[in-house]
Order: sequence, then structure tokens, then C-alpha cells
Amino acid sequence: MSQWLEQVIAQAERQGAPVSWREADYASSLDALKNTPWPTRKTEAWRNTSLTPIEAKKLLSDGVSTASTQIPVIAQLDSIDIEFVNSTLVTDLAQFNLPAGVDIVALENISEQQASSFNTIKPEKHLFGLVNDALATAGVWVNVADDVEFHTPIRFIHHVQDGSENHTRILVNIGRNAKATIIEQGEGHVDSVNTSFSEYDVKAKGELHHYRFAMFTDKTLHAGGCHFKLAESSYLNSTLVGFGSALSRLDTDLIYTGEHANADINALYLLAEGENFDLQTTIEHAVPNCTTTENVRGIVGDKAKANFNGRIHIHRDAQKTLAELNNRNLLLSRRGQINTKPELEIYADDVKCAHGATIAEIDEQALYYLLSRGISRSQALILLNFGFIQELINDIPLTPVREWLTELLSGRFAKMEVK
Repeated sequence: MSQWLEQVIAQAERQGAPVSWREADYASSLDALKNTPWPTRKTEAWRNTSLTPIEAKKLLSDGVSTASTQIPVIAQLDSIDIEFVNSTLVTDLAQFNLPAGVDIVALENISEQQASSFNTIKPEKHLFGLVNDALATAGVWVNVADDVEFHTPIRFIHHVQDGSENHTRILVNIGRNAKATIIEQGEGHVDSVNTSFSEYDVKAKGELHHYRFAMFTDKTLHAGGCHFKLAESSYLNSTLVGFGSALSRLDTDLIYTGEHANADINALYLLAEGENFDLQTTIEHAVPNCTTTENVRGIVGDKAKANFNGRIHIHRDAQKTLAELNNRNLLLSRRGQINTKPELEIYADDVKCAHGATIAEIDEQALYYLLSRGISRSQALILLNFGFIQELINDIPLTPVREWLTELLSGRFAKMEVK
């Protein structure tokens, strides 16, 4: 067991369950945490990601600031902004004038019935999911009732300050024939640790538009996840964007529980020099007649390392499944590293499935063409990088988010020189 994990367990035992309805779940999670071996390179789920940056780290959560910070602006986006700073909810939820059928409640204030979906979508977690179970003292429950279409995006902003930790949980329930948009935005650029997990339960004919931006860079250590459950005829559109850091991992899991549900998942990871990012996706087709389209793009800079493991599991009864998984990568340096493993595990015989992965380098002829037209090398590389991911950017339905992300990535690409 690592020094950091020993401190996590000790702190969890001191603080206990944050609310009464979590006592049983908290106890089982803490027990599981004590009995979970520290992952090594021999652990299949972690064999391409080193946990050395966190093994001997001192727990950082004592005596840190919880003051609200400047919320990053997405121009022209009219959203409900909810901010966490270092494991503390700093936004007054009472300020929001919500319509009938929409509830946003701090976890410590919800009832046991409202909390009934907690840890039901992904009950079996890896190490950092258990850490989040043990240390998460702040979170929010969102409920969009049946037949309610809520068009104002709800944006969660996670700030992790220097010398701090952030362990938070978000629960979202999308009712029958309801609709909502959720944005998760995490930021940290300093010596800090973040585990933020979210659970989404989408009922029959419900529709969820979801964004997760893991903008953790430099020394930040991040391990988080999104867990989705789709009922009959529901729809999920999810966009995942990750930057690299000393350690950054995002797990995304989806299970279909009702027929004729559909999911479109687009993911981008963009790694500057020396950064690391690990994206793990698991899709469980447990029922017939569902469709998954998953497109993943990665751009990896000098001495950076990206890992992608995408698994689609089609159960025996999941006939008439349509599933496609594609991972394309652009390597900007021979000293960069990409490990990609798209998987199809099929036990039904009447399905249409495809998967693939490619790794390419910058097209030198295209670069030469742009340079010969008087375009600077830095601007030419930005154009080529955007060309590689433009398809996924164009798929973002929210115009303010699409424009904000385009501007953000332009600055990111300027740091990703071809070597």
C-alpha cells in the first residue's frame, strides 16, 4: 500500500460518512479500499499508466483555502454555474430561480429516496473510485422531472488549488421524456489531486447532452469518471476533452438497460510535451436494439504519453446491436508514445459492429504546402491539428461551447511543436 493511500484511509476513518444515508455505502467502500491492492504495471487496467507521481505524495487536503475563484467564462453561454473549490461546494444553490420540475440540491440535503441511484450504475470501482467514495464530502444532486425540457445548461466547475485536493460527486437523474445539458469542467495547473465522479441515470425517452472537460495540466494528479445508464429509447450525446498532466485518467462507462437507446460519444485528448493522459471507455450492450457510435481522436506531443482502451461488450441477448468504435491519433514526435486498444467483445450473433485504430504523423507535404503559401510554421501546425479533429468539434451542438473550445485549443496547439 502506498503512503498516500494510507493517509486517505486514515482521513476517511477520521471524518466518517458525510451524511447519514451514506453510512452503509461508505463503510463498504472503505472496506473495499483497504482490501484493494495498489495498482502496478502488472495490473491490466493500469499497465500503461504509472502511479509513481502519487505513491509517496503527502495528503494535501488539510488547511487549504475554499474561497471562490474566478469562474472561467464561456462567452454567450447562458448557464447555471456551480463551483467546487478543494472539495467544498462554494456556490449558494438557493440563488437559482429554477422552473418547476428541476431540482439542484447539495448531497448533504437530499433524502434517502433521492439518493437511491447513488453507486448503482458503477458499483464496482477501481482504486480511485473507492478513494472518491471514501473522501467525497461535497456533491450535488440534479433532478429533471418527467416531461420537462430544461434548455439552460448546468455547468459544474471544479477548481483545485496549489497544495489541495478535490473529491466530489455529481448525481443526475433525467426523467422520462425529459431533456437536459450538463457541462463538467475541471481545472488545475499546480501540485494538487483531483477525483471527481459523476453518475447519470437517463430514464425512458430522456435525452442528455453531456460535456466533460478535464483541463488539468502540469503537476496536477487527476483520476475521475463518468457513469451513464440509458433506459428505453433514451439518447446520450457526450463530448469528452482531456489535457495531459503528471497523471490524468478518465474512465467512462455506459450501460444500456432498455431497448432502442442510442449514444454518440466523441472524445479528444491533446497532450503537450511530457504530459500523460489515460482514457478508458466501457460500453455494456445488455439489451437488444441499441446503437453506439464512439469516435476518439488524440494528438500527442514530444515525450508525451497517451493511453486509450475502449471496450464494447455485447451481451448474449443484445441482438440487433449497432456499434462502432474508432480511434485515430496524430503523433507530433517520434519521442511521443501512444497505446491504443479498441476492443469488441461479442456474444450475440445478429449484430453490426466495427472498430479500428490508427496512428499517423504530420503530413510533411501538407505542411510544406502551407509554408510555401506564406503561412508561418506555428499557424500551419494549428491548421493541420484542427483539420485532424475538426469533425468532432463540428459535432458539438452548443455554439458558444464550440467557439470557446476552438479558441482554447488554438492556444493549446501553439505549445505542441512538431519534433
